Amino acid sequence: MDRLVRGSNQSGLRAHNERLVLTLIRENGPLAKAEIARITGLSPQAVSVIIRRLESDGLLAKGNPIRGRVGKPSVPINLKADGALFFGLKVGRRSLDLVLADFLGHIKGRVHLTHRYPNPDGVVRFANDAVGQLLYQLSPEEQLRVAGLGIAMPFRLWQWARPLGVRQSDMDAWRGRDIRSELSELLDWPVYLQNDASAACSAELVFGSSEKPSNFLYFFIGFFVGGGLVIGNKVFTGATGNAAALGSLPVVVKNNKIQQLIDLASLATLENAISNSGGDGNSIWKSTSFWNIPGNTLNDWLDQAASGLAAASVTAACVLDFECAFVDGWLSSEVKTRLVEFANQKIKTMALAGIDTPQIREGAIGSEARSLGAASLPLSDRFLVDRDSRLNGS
Repeated sequence: MDRLVRGSNQSGLRAHNERLVLTLIRENGPLAKAEIARITGLSPQAVSVIIRRLESDGLLAKGNPIRGRVGKPSVPINLKADGALFFGLKVGRRSLDLVLADFLGHIKGRVHLTHRYPNPDGVVRFANDAVGQLLYQLSPEEQLRVAGLGIAMPFRLWQWARPLGVRQSDMDAWRGRDIRSELSELLDWPVYLQNDASAACSAELVFGSSEKPSNFLYFFIGFFVGGGLVIGNKVFTGATGNAAALGSLPVVVKNNKIQQLIDLASLATLENAISNSGGDGNSIWKSTSFWNIPGNTLNDWLDQAASGLAAASVTAACVLDFECAFVDGWLSSEVKTRLVEFANQKIKTMALAGIDTPQIREGAIGSEARSLGAASLPLSDRFLVDRDSRLNGS
């Protein structure tokens, strides 16, 4: 990493510098103290003090010395997986998931529940009970390392009664409810909330490849398709928290027809197509490891979904100058690969003057992106810094 990231030797910014070191090691892997000092601009003495403090807090651990060079052996410093633990609650239109994730994004436990539609009382009850189940599996010391709970859920759920095939009265209970505040009163840790697709984008940002660009668009394909946006290595959620609501984006597809992306690239559309062809549409929700879908049905969906993703990406690129768009979701690995290939082929056919067309890439997280994204919210807030604060030393 060649770019200098400034720290501060002032004692008043100790918390910032600790976060800075944790962030650099998360992004770059194990680093020696000398390398951390070079990247941050902190003195070797300041880095040593920070490392000792984070080691004593159980957040960092020394690796085996690397020998073979002139001088003292280099000792890599890495994150301790069990240094901190985080709960992530995914509120889905068809299911609920609560996961317990460690500092590296590994899932240590999960509680899952399927439902016909989400109900706020049911969600709060599920979360409270599931937290208790997972805490019971931890030692007293591990319980003390739980640092927070994040919630990933669609916003304005009462507007989705018709697409879900339920009565409006079934979803009206969401009006005026604040489950973040309700869970904050029940639990002992900070509770965070983010739109489910933005949370999936957060998972890509925090736990994805270190090679990703600082600006990118993100699509998560679930029951409905949603989106996220990263600007300057930070998820941008906008004034209402609902920025990059890409599922609602109008796109032009075959025969110059305008449709919303949600009608083209959602798995609800694939489920209906499978059912209409005589298959079991529910089969795609059982697992992402293997999908047995009639070839024509899958190919038709891939074609229209790829067209929608390509059009949405190019449209967004006219407003935001980003390098690539990631596609992830509740998809088998084969289907995700084919979808990304098809979408890139569609973009190549769009001869558009005045913009650089973005590349579409596969997301790194997979079907767990929303749950892990929820867990990443307390992790990011309590232990990491974003790129802007690293560069200006704030």
